[in-house]
Amino acid sequence: MSIAQGFYGDVRLDGVNIAVVFQWPGAVHEGRGKCQPIVDERTSPEQRDAILKIMTGQDTEPFATMFAVYSSTIEQAFEPIFTKIDFEADVDARRGRVHVEGVFDIVGEPIRNPVTGAEHRVRIDLPHGFEYEIAENGSGSGRSQGNIALQLDGTYAQFAHLHLNNQGPIRHRAAV
Repeated sequence: MSIAQGFYGDVRLDGVNIAVVFQWPGAVHEGRGKCQPIVDERTSPEQRDAILKIMTGQDTEPFATMFAVYSSTIEQAFEPIFTKIDFEADVDARRGRVHVEGVFDIVGEPIRNPVTGAEHRVRIDLPHGFEYEIAENGSGSGRSQGNIALQLDGTYAQFAHLHLNNQGPIRHRAAV
């Protein structure tokens, strides 16, 4: 995730990149998950402190954001890793790439029509969700190593613009 503009108190978060690897043994809501938070090494100590509070759901109303929801399902959180995060995403094109030095690589692309091979556009509209209003669906592949090792090929991927505060998503559209 790349923060275009944002702040935590007086700490500016513009340009901060973060990442996380999650793993659950079953359905997310059943808990017992593991979490590896990652913060870009180019952040200041103040930015690191702020972003880790956001990522762990601190100072957030209960279940108001994805960070608070997922944090409530985690049994084991590993110490944060501070390393270089390369992040590229084009939400509308449903394409992205994230490289986290020594931790993971992921690539996302559009879903393809199984007959024609043409790009197929699928969106999720969540007028009352805790993550976003609209997300583009895609296909993702990735590999992680270290505390949580995963190999995912051609699996679910999601692309969205997030606009959050400690009370949840800031809604830009009228809910229908």
